[in-house]
Amino acid sequence: MDSRKLARLCREFADNKKAENIVILDVRLLSSVTDYFVIASGTSEPHLRAIVDEITDRLRDDHGLRPVRRDGTVHGAWVVLDFFDVIVHVMRQDAREHYDLEGLWGDAKRVATRKKSLNR
Repeated sequence: MDSRKLARLCREFADNKKAENIVILDVRLLSSVTDYFVIASGTSEPHLRAIVDEITDRLRDDHGLRPVRRDGTVHGAWVVLDFFDVIVHVMRQDAREHYDLEGLWGDAKRVATRKKSLNR
């Protein structure tokens, strides 16, 4: 699966659990480490856990993908899922504001998300 599709799936799965302020940053021209960052906020430890579990479980069950590494804990307010070409950051809002990844990677292009159809 290409990295852009993987990033969009991570965004979709985070959205399934009502993650807030989800963004995808295209860092291909800025980083040799990864292609995309997906950044999402949760409101509490259970919310962070639900978001992380949804992403990891769905990618494993539906696509046979597992993170290469996982770092952080929901207790620490920031979990990083490293899928090599896509790194997912699930953070409590206060941690997100403090570390300001979007500002740090301000030169990265944001990947537009498709609007869900209202005519289901």
